[in-house]
Amino acid sequence: MNHAYKLHTRLLKTGNHNDPLSFRQLLLSCAASAPESLSYARSIFHRIPSPDTFAWNTIIRAHAHASPSRALALFSKMRSNGVPPDHFTFPFVLTASSRLHIGQHLHSLLLKLGFHSDIFVQNALINLYGSCGFVELAFNVFDEITHRDAVSWSSMISCFANNHFGHEALALFRKMQLVENIRPDEVTMLSVISAVSSLGTLELGWWVHFFIRRSGLNLNVSLGTALVDMYSRCGSIDESIRVFDEMPTRNVLTWTALINGLAVHGRCREALRMFYEMKNFGLTPDCKTFIGVLVACSHGGLVDDGRQVFESIRNVYGIEPMLEHYGCMVDLLGRAGLVYEAYEFVMRMPIMPNSIVWRTLLGACVNHNQVELAEQVKHRIFELDPYHDGDYVLLSNAYGGVGRWVDRAGVRNSMRVKRINKKPGYSLINVDQEIHEFVAGDNFHPQADVIREFLVSIVDSMRAEGYAPDTSNVLFDVEEEEKEHSLGFHSEKLAVAFALLNFEDKRTIRIMKNLRICLDCHCFMKQVSNMFDKEIIVRDRNRFHHFRKGSCSCQDFW
Repeated sequence: MNHAYKLHTRLLKTGNHNDPLSFRQLLLSCAASAPESLSYARSIFHRIPSPDTFAWNTIIRAHAHASPSRALALFSKMRSNGVPPDHFTFPFVLTASSRLHIGQHLHSLLLKLGFHSDIFVQNALINLYGSCGFVELAFNVFDEITHRDAVSWSSMISCFANNHFGHEALALFRKMQLVENIRPDEVTMLSVISAVSSLGTLELGWWVHFFIRRSGLNLNVSLGTALVDMYSRCGSIDESIRVFDEMPTRNVLTWTALINGLAVHGRCREALRMFYEMKNFGLTPDCKTFIGVLVACSHGGLVDDGRQVFESIRNVYGIEPMLEHYGCMVDLLGRAGLVYEAYEFVMRMPIMPNSIVWRTLLGACVNHNQVELAEQVKHRIFELDPYHDGDYVLLSNAYGGVGRWVDRAGVRNSMRVKRINKKPGYSLINVDQEIHEFVAGDNFHPQADVIREFLVSIVDSMRAEGYAPDTSNVLFDVEEEEKEHSLGFHSEKLAVAFALLNFEDKRTIRIMKNLRICLDCHCFMKQVSNMFDKEIIVRDRNRFHHFRKGSCSCQDFW
């Protein structure tokens, strides 16, 4: 901004403040200083008697990122004033639209005005469609580009990655490497890392990291932070720490990524230590950092530490706690069994609790067999989100856990009347870039019969060592033998049996599960890890469980 002020002062002193060319230069200077200079830029722009296309483009560009709504309003005014847009106008307009996730109608205008074949416009269109979730339309534009540049490839890879098409993003990245004179840059690699993170495949993570090294790209803050996060999501927190230690420069996002990773991998004391170490390096934690630290305290049962961190958000750092911070505290208290304190905490919240906060408390009530409080909490959730399947399942579990089978049946019947279906649980295992999916009682896998037979033999061997299935999570009024049968073929058990059958040389078994692991499966994994001398890593809905030599990284607190 100082440069813009100095330039304006010089124009006033020299009498050139009304010169159109001088105004152009001043407007460009203001645009370069956005967003701080936006109001100043508008005041300069309004002094131009008849702004031309260049002036309009400059003021729209200045607002495209920081104030996209105003950018679109300026474009609308430009058209109403009869000023013709050019091929520079639309990339700025499309950028503003993508930030608001609107603007698909602009494509027809581009076709009408003949700008649809401009490479800059096409790249911006891919970005727009990607931000709106229209992946097929984005790929149609990409497919129509005759001579793609690096931005074209990066934009399409980013579109795939951001819309959960991880495999397609990586396939396109491999295809990009075959194109002459096109080299992936930092922006491309950030999208590729994001795709790998979503897939959670460690082997792909190693491959991408090696590619970055081989390409000679510097391990700057953005790439390093993305790799720290990627390795954590792929189940290797040790690799995250290694990348973190190698980084010459780190910012708050880097520290936060590592703290989050340590938290979900059960290394909660380390996460808390990194939080205090970060402050010693002179960095101020932000809202996301506090969420990561509170999650660590919650997963580690560090109630007193969590209370201190939560109080410091406002008292030490002057930040007003967000709803997510309050939700973390409810989770912290609820996991520790302090469910009535958690309820009082919710009732005293200065922010209106949403269904997620109440749902967190409901889960804690069920886990600690506080059925009466669970019923109160469920009524609160009904007022906000009456059709969420998980709430009915939790309350049903609460009734089943204390043997109230009639009440449990009433909840299940209510689900049928309201046509609410329970989300099916499944487990995924990635072996040699091939995904194998299992659901409870699976009979569809090509090796289903062999897997089930092998799983039964494993359980029989474990029984000889003293293992007894924990049927407390089987919430049916049936005989114990039937309960054990329903437990025996949970999806993660099938996945482990499949891995043991087919990949005996694999030291580590990695499983991704969409729901929370049950108590019996958790006990089963500990036993199997010891019996077969394997490390088993299960990523469930909430965290990672590392099973080694008969114990779990969560210390049986999850």
